[in-house]
Amino acid sequence: MQASEFFDSLWQQYIKVTPQANRIQALFKSHGESVLNDHVAFRTFANSPVSLAKLEPQLISMGYQAYGAFRFENKHLVARCYKHPEHDELPKIFLSELLVDELPDNCQAIIQTMIKQIPADAVQSPAVFWSGTLWQPLSFDDYQTLTEHSEYAAWLSTMGLQANHFTVSINLLEGFTSIEQVNQLLLDQGYRLNEVGGLVKGSPSVYLEQSSTMADKIEYTFSDAKTSTIPSCFYEFARRHKTPDGVLFDSFIEGNADKIFDSTNSN
Repeated sequence: MQASEFFDSLWQQYIKVTPQANRIQALFKSHGESVLNDHVAFRTFANSPVSLAKLEPQLISMGYQAYGAFRFENKHLVARCYKHPEHDELPKIFLSELLVDELPDNCQAIIQTMIKQIPADAVQSPAVFWSGTLWQPLSFDDYQTLTEHSEYAAWLSTMGLQANHFTVSINLLEGFTSIEQVNQLLLDQGYRLNEVGGLVKGSPSVYLEQSSTMADKIEYTFSDAKTSTIPSCFYEFARRHKTPDGVLFDSFIEGNADKIFDSTNSN
C-alpha cells in the first residue's frame, strides 16, 4: 500500500467520528492556508495480536523507520515514533501501546476478554490501522471500571484501531506563525481545548509546542444495551523549533505527549 493511500483512508475514517477536524481544516482553508500534517497517532494493547511489535512491520512496509522510544509510567504506556526518510512531506507516526499487566486485576480481566477475540492473524496489511474494534462491545459497567483506572484503556475499548488524532503542522502554515495564534483562532470559534498543563504543552526551549482540542463525542451502545456519549478522537496542532545545531526538532517530548493523551478523557 502506498503511504498516500494509507493516510487518505485513515482520514476518511477519522472524520466520520471527528467532524470537528473537517470543520477546523475548512476554517484554516478559509484563511488561505494549506493544511499539512505533522503526525498521526494510534493506540493499541501490548501482548496482543495487534501489539506495537505486530503493527510495526506494516509501517516499515510503507518505507517508515522507527527512530525513538518513550515510556509513560503514570499511564502505563510505551510508544515509538516513525518517519519516512525519503519523504519529509509525509506525516510522522506515533504508536503507543497499553501495558495491560500493569493495571489492576479487574481491568486486566476486562481487557483480556477483548484481546482473546482478536484474530491471531489480524495484522495482514496497513489497513489494520483503521479496522476499529476487533472485539464485541463491553458492558457499560466494565467501561466505567476501565475509565476509573485508565482513560486510555476505556477509549481503546470503544474506538479500537484508528487514527486517535491527526496533527496540523503550524510550521507549514503561512498566516499563523505561533501556536498562540492558532489556539486563539479555535477559541474564538468556540472549540474546547485541552487545558491539562496549560493550553500549550512544551515550549521553544524543548523545541516542540503542542496543543489540541478535546475529543469529539459520539453515541455508543454497550453490550447491555446501555447507550452513552463517549469521547471519540481529537485534532492536534504542533509547532517545531530548531535545535542548537540548526536542525528542526523532529521527535517527541514525553511531558508534552503525557498531557496530550488527556484529550480523550471522558470528563
